[in-house]
Amino acid sequence: MTAQPARRKGGGPGPASALDVPPFTPSLVKAVFRDVTPMHVSRPAAWAAASVTRTVLTAIVDGARRAAAEEARKKLTPRDLLSAIDRNVELEVGTEWYDHSPTFRGLTGVLYDAEGAVVPSRGRGGSRRPGAVAGAHRFEAGVRRLLRSRGARAVPALVRDLDGIASVFLTDLARDAAMAAREGGAGRFGTVALLAPGEPAPAPPLKDPLLSRSARRGDSRTIGGDDVLAAATIRLSGDLRQRALTEAREAAGRPGTQGAPAVLYTSPGA
Repeated sequence: MTAQPARRKGGGPGPASALDVPPFTPSLVKAVFRDVTPMHVSRPAAWAAASVTRTVLTAIVDGARRAAAEEARKKLTPRDLLSAIDRNVELEVGTEWYDHSPTFRGLTGVLYDAEGAVVPSRGRGGSRRPGAVAGAHRFEAGVRRLLRSRGARAVPALVRDLDGIASVFLTDLARDAAMAAREGGAGRFGTVALLAPGEPAPAPPLKDPLLSRSARRGDSRTIGGDDVLAAATIRLSGDLRQRALTEAREAAGRPGTQGAPAVLYTSPGA
């Protein structure tokens, strides 16, 4: 008899089930990358980007669940999203969406153009990155899968906000990954050391071939797993960044993803 893979008992949300299948598929990831760059996207890069986006959205949903639980509510609302972000600044990602969502109206301040006129909320940033906002609907199916995997339900307004945040975040991640591929990965961004708060940064272990590399692997025409990890270190911070990098390395290194490299990058001195 063929051995079956172990399944997590109970089927509820948790680390084991969260890493099984990404709610945001590699095909969706590649479509977003095509919106911002003509560069080729490797399979490891697509899996890593899908994983990073899942980790970020999972953290946001879990923060909103905790806020709703404090009020003995099961269905999540935009108010819970605001509470989650207010309690954890690491969750403040995809902020371009804030200017297009009624949830954040009044919280993003007033913008003025060069002539001193107020810029309407719906017009902010639209000319720079229309694809991220206009393409938010592509993420709805993945967001709903993610909510189900966390045992959560949400009102339609919150689903739309999660769609938008996911779309803008992944678009930003794609831009940063393309920049890393063009400009040399580790040669530009250095290496990352994951430390506890207040812990001094150690000297880099130069004997470790993964940490002592001075340049990214691959060519400058292809976005690889290294480049997505570099982009994640730019976009994220704190515990969320550490968790996203760890899970992305696992996702990109699975069989069938052509062995994504597990090198982490960030700006020197970070």
